[in-house]
Amino acid sequence: MSKNAALFSISRTPFKSSFFKAALPKAAALFLAAAALALPAAAGAQQTGPQPPLPTVQLSAGIHIIRAEVADSDETRRNGLMFRRELPGNDGMLFVFEQPDVQCFWMRNTILPLSIAFIADDGTIVNIEDMAPQTEDPHCAKKPVRYALEMAQGWFAQHGIKAGKKLDGLP
Repeated sequence: MSKNAALFSISRTPFKSSFFKAALPKAAALFLAAAALALPAAAGAQQTGPQPPLPTVQLSAGIHIIRAEVADSDETRRNGLMFRRELPGNDGMLFVFEQPDVQCFWMRNTILPLSIAFIADDGTIVNIEDMAPQTEDPHCAKKPVRYALEMAQGWFAQHGIKAGKKLDGLP
């Protein structure tokens, strides 16, 4: 009740000039807009460029060696390969989750076409999906997994790697 009383008394406060009547709502709106814009930036929710390179791990798929950056925190997984302009040769990004779940990915702010392999704890590839750049179409594991490996689109097919194949070197 005191809250309503305070609001009521403010709305009935006499103003000295029409300037203050017009300026107060505009100033309040500007303040609220600035505060709303600052919140995502303060929370790190607005990424505008690629994240710095992450620590890497060496994986192997038969004779093929993969150099994968490891995204193993909420922030590094959320940022992933967004805004990257190239993904050379056998480079990729390995997403590591705390426990197996049906992981899903999309390509918001990702300019490179990618393929993603969803990988079980024992290193077995569950399924592989191709993902179009800058889309929000979901690409999900067909069963709970702890790992997902993003590579340049077509990399798995070009190297004869399919579902059922095992990867070695997972952290």
